[in-house]
Amino acid sequence: MNTPNLGTARFASPLALTISDDIRIPENIEIGADPGYLFELAGPRAKLFFDPAQTRAAIVTCGGLCPGLNNVIRSLFLELHHRYGVKEVLGFRNGYQGLDPRRSAHPVVLTPELVDDIHQEGGSVLGTSRGPVDIGVAVDHLIERRVNLLFTIGGDGTQLGGNELFQEAQRRGYPLAVVGIPKTVDNDVAFVSRTFGYFTAVEEASKILKCAHTEAHSVQNGIALVKLMGRNAGFIAGGATVASQDVNFCLIPEVPFALDGPRGLLAALERRILRRAHALIVVAEGAGQDLIESGGDQRDASGNLKLKDIGQFLREKIEAHFKTANIPATLRYFDPNYIIRSVPADAEDSMLCDLFARHAAHAAMAGKTGLVVGILHDRFIHVPIRLLTSKKKCMDPTSPAWQAVLAATGQAERFEP
Repeated sequence: MNTPNLGTARFASPLALTISDDIRIPENIEIGADPGYLFELAGPRAKLFFDPAQTRAAIVTCGGLCPGLNNVIRSLFLELHHRYGVKEVLGFRNGYQGLDPRRSAHPVVLTPELVDDIHQEGGSVLGTSRGPVDIGVAVDHLIERRVNLLFTIGGDGTQLGGNELFQEAQRRGYPLAVVGIPKTVDNDVAFVSRTFGYFTAVEEASKILKCAHTEAHSVQNGIALVKLMGRNAGFIAGGATVASQDVNFCLIPEVPFALDGPRGLLAALERRILRRAHALIVVAEGAGQDLIESGGDQRDASGNLKLKDIGQFLREKIEAHFKTANIPATLRYFDPNYIIRSVPADAEDSMLCDLFARHAAHAAMAGKTGLVVGILHDRFIHVPIRLLTSKKKCMDPTSPAWQAVLAATGQAERFEP
């Protein structure tokens, strides 16, 4: 699986330790299994496509917030500035809007002083936004500012936009290396075993679950319902459940569930309340969408389908069920998602951010483009954008991760009618 390349690399790298372009990392490593795709190993190359002294780089952060964005910005700058000696690094403001001079302020010139302590704060020092950009206008702007390297930090839509920018620049004969860094706390990116921000989100969610458990325990028949992030995948909900060890029911998009009937969720919750007088429920935001009456498909500025609010839906159904059953119950509802994604990265994610950033810098300086930095089997790899955006990673209900959730909660494998 070769990644696109701008051409022959002619400049000697200032880095002493480099790796060969020929090393490949297999998608699958089980003995006897088909190895699947063979990805380029990421890392510094002996020859560079760009002369660092004449190179201008730019960084853009897009989509929702995620712990670690500022860490990635800082490490990208430090690698390019100190290790490669790149002439200038720009930060485009407010996501892809910043690539259109009609819609945003001028980019900021990054300096050691500006990035000195940004990793200690959540959010993005560059700002972010959702939505596309006029590709022609954006490439005009990049050419006008003589940007050679563009680092796109974001999810699927961001990376697809980055690929369009690379292709448009290529059509014009302008050498632009576009390298993506996958950003989503949901941890649902294919060919990326863990995305930055995920472990921080799980840690913060675990703190919320502890508080929710306390609330449920403090009243007779207390029920705490916590909605966590996870549009298409239940990694945060599942991870926080196992980390917490206090959750009684965990609901994720990958495992459909029924509310009603003797084997449904409501009956199981009633039995739990009558037996233990408290319960803690975690639901991923994308779970149970089939249960809610559709009001028509609506999409956000990035083109993502807007989810129906499973949290409020469950809240109403649970309260109605216990009222009908004439069982007194007190329900506390928590929706902490904006809090969880806005905090600074923890130590593990900070290290991961640094590695993603440095490998992205190595790839771009070598003239590789149209790729996203991935990680498989603890090895960083180059994944062509077209392949990375072709599928989503989900939690496998037969995996040890989901089996751990079932063991921690004691819930049934399926809630059926």
